[in-house]
Amino acid sequence: MLQESNRIEFKAMLNDKMEREIVAFLNNREGGILYIGLDDNGCPVDGIDLDSTQLKIADRIKNNILPSTLGLFDIITEQIKGIQVIKVLVSSGIEKPYYIKNHGMSPNGCYTRIGTSTQPMTTAMIDELYAKRIHTTLRNILSPRQDLNFAQLKIYYQERGLELNKQFASSLELLTLEGKYNYIAYLLADENGVSIKVAKYAGTDKVDLIENEEYGYCSLIKAANSVLEKMKIENVTHATVTSTKRIENNLINSVALREAIINFIVHNDYSREIPPVFEIFSNRIEMTSYGGLIPGQSEEDFYSCSSMPRNRELMRVFKDVGLVEQLGSGMSRILRVYDRSVFHISDHFIKVVFPFEKPQPITFIRNDRLNDRLNDRLNDRLNELMERVLLILADEPYITAKEISDKLEISESTVRRVTRQLREAEIIMRVGSKKTGYWKIKDIH
Repeated sequence: MLQESNRIEFKAMLNDKMEREIVAFLNNREGGILYIGLDDNGCPVDGIDLDSTQLKIADRIKNNILPSTLGLFDIITEQIKGIQVIKVLVSSGIEKPYYIKNHGMSPNGCYTRIGTSTQPMTTAMIDELYAKRIHTTLRNILSPRQDLNFAQLKIYYQERGLELNKQFASSLELLTLEGKYNYIAYLLADENGVSIKVAKYAGTDKVDLIENEEYGYCSLIKAANSVLEKMKIENVTHATVTSTKRIENNLINSVALREAIINFIVHNDYSREIPPVFEIFSNRIEMTSYGGLIPGQSEEDFYSCSSMPRNRELMRVFKDVGLVEQLGSGMSRILRVYDRSVFHISDHFIKVVFPFEKPQPITFIRNDRLNDRLNDRLNDRLNELMERVLLILADEPYITAKEISDKLEISESTVRRVTRQLREAEIIMRVGSKKTGYWKIKDIH
């Protein structure tokens, strides 16, 4: 059951105290979640106009809080006890202290989270945070070029049903205070000098280089998609033949691999003009992102799955074009499959090493405990299609019915029928909401 905590706050209705709750989470080292539509006991309140309330929340956060909150919050809906409520996810910002615009950087405008309550910050706390504030962000760094074009970026937005109007450079914060293109604009422009390296070696060390690809000199969105496609090809499928069927597994969990690629591109420190590097060896894939931990962020914060984006403007754009689903979701998806040992953190770099895994087949053999239980539950309905769906869910728990139908070349209605049968048989379960949750294969004893 949900409970209020240092990172969770309930509000039955949208009220005039919302800004201070958001400010407190922005100033909190772990960010937080504000639920609109839950009373103090965590019980849902019916009757909220979801669409209009979400628009009001977004407008108030954007216009009533400073510094800019672009890319630091996400507004979604979640079903709790059969009722849709609003969930506002807030990242910890790197330009603390954040404050309510009308009250300024003062105890009346700056708030922090203490236990389950939101409290005004003291003048000493405000001064300390301001002294530690990161003033050199990509937004304030002048682009090396001012003759920038954004045709590629506009196409990616159009593919998502979004349009970039004439004021997009201002709304996406691609301009310095002087109105010149900043380094974020440079990274997203059709042409730039930034390239992401993908190297492939024949063995387990860097002696025999067999491929050295450069993806870049273009919009970072295009470069990211190119790296994703390349790594998808490299993450080959190995087959294992059991007594009953052929089982296929990727070298690396595909969900974790994709999330790590996006994270290392979005959170890289580009201010030193050092892009992330991806390296493929015969037994592993390594990714290296420049910048180390963000000032004020501990290793525990890093692993806690709370979002603290280094480049919030990039995070916003990557989310707009569908490369990022939800704030803070990437790390949790990686750590759901791999433990912390795959990460290596130093003062200036963060590296993740994904070892190639030997295929772990799911076998369905007559008279074994699992197959007996499955046969009992499904009355012999566990056909090949069901087993193929199970294999996909085991590897990609966040996959949608549409994506499964594309993989198996069957209709979405068939996918839904199969998953319903598996749920009724208590073989799989849905964790979380329909939109943002994931599939879990239940233990069968």
